[in-house]
Amino acid sequence: MARLAIAFLVSLLGVASCKGRPPETVIYTNPLDSLDQSLTKSGLTAEQGALRIDAKGPVTIALAEVRPEAAEHVNLFYRAKLRSQDLDGQAFLEMWCVVTGMGEFFSRGLDRPLTGTSDWVTQQTPFFLDSGQRAELVKLNLVVTGPGKVWIDDVSLAQAPR
Repeated sequence: MARLAIAFLVSLLGVASCKGRPPETVIYTNPLDSLDQSLTKSGLTAEQGALRIDAKGPVTIALAEVRPEAAEHVNLFYRAKLRSQDLDGQAFLEMWCVVTGMGEFFSRGLDRPLTGTSDWVTQQTPFFLDSGQRAELVKLNLVVTGPGKVWIDDVSLAQAPR
């Protein structure tokens, strides 16, 4: 009986440790179903629920600016779905964070940039805020470094406690 009780307690502790930290919270989402007025620039088109960029050369597309309410000592995750066609260069996510009293810093998804022709993939770039660091403003961009077509959809920003 004592062995059974110990085994039960160990299994409960294992389940509790698997849960780990609290889950992340999505603080911004935009499926890009419709084009925002600020995105209606030459070369941008709403197509089948996504945003298509017909890049003639290097371009940075500002997709959103988010003012998080409680982004201190957290991990931020900028995610989006991307696809490319005949891209002569790279496409990747870029996140700029304005940190109170420290300035502006960036994180770029250069670990797996899109190039050439690719099917839909989910990309992510993180930003880590230490104790005492607070993000006042987060800017979400898409960077395209050469000519070609890039689609982006399901843009989101999430945060998780550190």
